[in-house]
Amino acid sequence: MNDKALRILEYPKIINLLTEKASSAPGKELCEHLLPMTTLSEIEQAQQQTADAFTRLVKGGRIHFSGNKDIRFSIKSLEIGSSLSASELLKICASLACASRAKAFARSEHDEEIVDSLQAYFANLEPLTPLQNKINSCIISEEEIADASSTLKHIRRSINLTNEKIHSQLSGMVNGSLRTYLQDAVITMRNNRYCIPVKSEHKGNVPGMVHDQSSTGSTLFIEPAVIVNLNNQLKELAIQEQQEIERILAELSADAGEHTEELANNFRLLTKLDFIFAKAGLALDMNASRPLFNNNRYINIRKGRHPLLDKKKAVPIDIHLGKDFNLL
Repeated sequence: MNDKALRILEYPKIINLLTEKASSAPGKELCEHLLPMTTLSEIEQAQQQTADAFTRLVKGGRIHFSGNKDIRFSIKSLEIGSSLSASELLKICASLACASRAKAFARSEHDEEIVDSLQAYFANLEPLTPLQNKINSCIISEEEIADASSTLKHIRRSINLTNEKIHSQLSGMVNGSLRTYLQDAVITMRNNRYCIPVKSEHKGNVPGMVHDQSSTGSTLFIEPAVIVNLNNQLKELAIQEQQEIERILAELSADAGEHTEELANNFRLLTKLDFIFAKAGLALDMNASRPLFNNNRYINIRKGRHPLLDKKKAVPIDIHLGKDFNLL
């Protein structure tokens, strides 16, 4: 079927309705590329899958695949031994959580698997619960890693103690002996170093390193000499913290790298299921029924409605073609 025929039939509008029913980006992509089939066996298989998904929706309620992230690039990175970022590992974790929810949805109220054309899709999903739990326990968000090791916990405790020492010393300065030399009694950061704002004419009264100045030049941001070592310690600890975070991410990546086949298979199955349930969801909204197909060029539509018209207002019609006559 050519593009002109599809446009005349308003096929793209139907596809847009279908795409809206998918809940993941990969599922929507699959919906967008759907074209009419011409092989009867393929059509009947697809119809059976849609019918089974329809039945599951009616009995079990809606199912969402929003956690099905596109992890194909991450899987390729894992296959060559690369470490993933926190955001990439969180996508993998979301995909595994989606697989867990899908398997739970597939079970009946008696905790038994429903046997139909979709049973194999659900059965072959691998939630990889230990990996999922490990990623969850180590990564809080894309920007935050939990105290996932005793080393990281110790480094962060040292960072907090060093920060407290620096603040204690600087607070004593800005509220005490140096107060008259300061533009404001505040502690600020310049180039990731703790500084205080000194009036430029009093530069000589505050020994230390100048890191910045105000736009007018009236204020210099000086790192007092007495806290240089503490600032150095803080920088070293920050480097150690980042190194430990990278080690943790590398370890999680290595764990995930042992399951690239399962991750790729999960992605494929979840995307396909999202696509199938999108079709079922659209059928449910349209109050559609499953057609019976034949190879005899015979059409018999009973109480058919245009799918783009309001089903409450559209008047159903009967149309048949190919039996008594073949031209309409």
